[in-house]
Amino acid sequence: MMGREHLHNLVHLAGEVRGADPPVRVRVTGLADPHPESLRLGLRLADELGLPTPQTFSGHRELLASGLCDAVIVSSPNMTHYEILMDIIGHPKPHHILVEKPLCTTVQDCQKVVEAAKQRPDIFVQVGLEYRYMPPVAKLIDIVKSGTLGQVRMVAIREHRFPFLVKVNNWNRFNCNSGGTLVEKCCHFFDLMRLFAAANPVRVMASGAIDVNHRDEVYDGKVPDIIDNAYVIVEFDNGSRGMLDLCMFAEGSRNEQEISVVGDNGKGEAFVPESIVRVGKRAGGRDGVLTIMAEDERIKYQGLHHGSSYLEHLNFLSAIRLQGVSGPSVNLTDGLLSVAIGVAGQLSIEKGCFVTIEEVLAG
Repeated sequence: MMGREHLHNLVHLAGEVRGADPPVRVRVTGLADPHPESLRLGLRLADELGLPTPQTFSGHRELLASGLCDAVIVSSPNMTHYEILMDIIGHPKPHHILVEKPLCTTVQDCQKVVEAAKQRPDIFVQVGLEYRYMPPVAKLIDIVKSGTLGQVRMVAIREHRFPFLVKVNNWNRFNCNSGGTLVEKCCHFFDLMRLFAAANPVRVMASGAIDVNHRDEVYDGKVPDIIDNAYVIVEFDNGSRGMLDLCMFAEGSRNEQEISVVGDNGKGEAFVPESIVRVGKRAGGRDGVLTIMAEDERIKYQGLHHGSSYLEHLNFLSAIRLQGVSGPSVNLTDGLLSVAIGVAGQLSIEKGCFVTIEEVLAG
């Protein structure tokens, strides 16, 4: 599904850069997938979008061996990311990489990818934590960075949404494949907490369970073990705190994401999909709160994530063009720490206590 979403974005991106100086070509040359139906749907979409028919491959190694690509987008199931990334990074021909979140399902695999990438200065890896680019979120990030709110003390993120979608062979129903809900879904929000707090995580406390969704599902004799709701508290090394409120049986919500950032001078909020930002100073009180409609005129395709995937691709293209001048906007350290917070949260739920990031990174 996300592979096809990327196809949509690439088509619109190709139209965006035709007039670029120097000229830029964005062309989809190949699709690789061991699942025949996914390949079929990808080819059908490419035809519907008017793309030249891309070559197809039954696996990523065949795609790499073809020599057709300069850059690779990895949008495969989470548990396959590590092997695919290591093969791309280790391939003699350099390929720039945009990998969907999470970077990998375990901290140890993320660390191995980080170390391998250090040996390849001729490539870069960007991690698909695209929630940063959603217009209301990006606007709130700018407000925080401007100092309007003062020193950030608290970050609260609520995601109330629908259950996990059905994926190929139901891989996302089990922690061993996805890394767990707090890794698979919530790495986005832990990444945002780090951005807003401008700090790194120290320890995590979480409470969660599988209370409503998937309880009557059975796959090969196994019942899904992915949690569908949780509260997660994250403490940062500058004294600030973050809190995640996740519920995946809350379709009756006006907004899917509600973000609140409070500093010692003021408060900012972002609402998705309403695309509203509110900001106020303590001195101005309730009457001084401003409401802003957040938009980004660069977005040519809204897609599944309110235009953020399109902006992610713009950033990826820019990093390719400026290689050696600037790195990817979301780097491997960002990917690693977003996974580490999620893993700490999953462990905290299991143990019923705080879990330090230090112990998670130490393995």
